[in-house]
Amino acid sequence: MNNCVVCLLLSLFPVSSLWAQEVQMTEMASLEQVYGEQQLADLPMAMNDMGLDNGGYVLYEAEITSTSNTGILEVENIRDYAVVYIDGNPVGGLTDEKKALSFPLVTGKHLLQLYVENIGRITYGPEILDNSKGLFGTVTFNDTGVEGWKMTPLEVRDCEVDGLDFTAIADTEKPVFFKGKFWLDALCEIHLNVSGWGMGEVWLNGSYLGTYWEEYPQQSLQIPADALRKGENELVVFELKNNGKRIMSLSDKVIFK
Repeated sequence: MNNCVVCLLLSLFPVSSLWAQEVQMTEMASLEQVYGEQQLADLPMAMNDMGLDNGGYVLYEAEITSTSNTGILEVENIRDYAVVYIDGNPVGGLTDEKKALSFPLVTGKHLLQLYVENIGRITYGPEILDNSKGLFGTVTFNDTGVEGWKMTPLEVRDCEVDGLDFTAIADTEKPVFFKGKFWLDALCEIHLNVSGWGMGEVWLNGSYLGTYWEEYPQQSLQIPADALRKGENELVVFELKNNGKRIMSLSDKVIFK
């Protein structure tokens, strides 16, 4: 929606009467800007063993060799979620309930990348004493163990989004930060509709707003009135899965699946 049209609508109607005001992402920032200190090991290390005890993200990378036109990746432990890339292209996801992934692949050497998120610590149940997170244990590709790993903490939740270098949006399937703006003439509690997006984090006007995941029943984030500004508001989104969505929207209602 054109910004001038949005401002005109907001001047004629209260925010609570508007439905699905669009927030178009117009800029992006590379994930490399929040890379932490890299570590090397023969086998992938749990986040805990890397000194990362809280929720967060780590990029695990290794080289694989394919001798067939199909790749089968299997992991012993993945907590809690990973997006898998081959040579910079997404091929699927892994969870602690889905530890194998099959995908087409040409013969030769390839770069395997797993962007892993630790959703949070276990606080109940039989696994409460086993709070290892990330990718750890044996990883096999076509029944061959994968060794020689590079692990990079992604300091997404600790970064100052105002300090990121944003450029004009471009086609990419990699995890990145997106930026968009919207305008308000009146302030009241609203909700950010994240339906259709994959998994990530959101900041509003430089302050952390919350996290979202397509598997959550609720597909919106509450925005209190005191977090908003009259006039221009700036939204920054880190999207892990990057499935092609470039628009979020505002709503006067909580959104559920």
